[in-house]
Amino acid sequence: MVIKTSRFGLVELKSEDVLTFPEGLLGFQSLRQFVLLDDPNDDIFAWLQSCELPSIAFPVLEPELFGHKYAVNLNRTDLESLKLQQDQTPGFLTIITIPDDATEMTANIKAPIVINVRDRIARQCVLQDNNFNQRKNLHKTSKPSCAKSADAD
Repeated sequence: MVIKTSRFGLVELKSEDVLTFPEGLLGFQSLRQFVLLDDPNDDIFAWLQSCELPSIAFPVLEPELFGHKYAVNLNRTDLESLKLQQDQTPGFLTIITIPDDATEMTANIKAPIVINVRDRIARQCVLQDNNFNQRKNLHKTSKPSCAKSADAD
């Protein structure tokens, strides 16, 4: 299968690379098929690329990369939508906002992408825990490898 992307041109995939979002993403409910693409220019970020609309891709990070470990109890609706069994450990990704000033980069840890890795089903889950911020500043919490200095190049 080949998909067209605005960032990476034509990309060849295997069908098992596709993540299915039965309900779409928040604000993009009509888009149901996505794939994770590595950024050839950055070792940290990946892109959650829509298979249906070439211009839609979201930068994502595993929350562990900036020191955040999710310890959440997904509600029954989330578990059913993801077809997760109690013994399965889901994967987590956070959508990143990258403004012009990289020191203002944030991660949405309040609504992570939760992935049933085995079945390739994903859902953006809005967590009820008020300790999670929608916009966690990464510059203040990130490890040195996540931030590029002005001297880098």
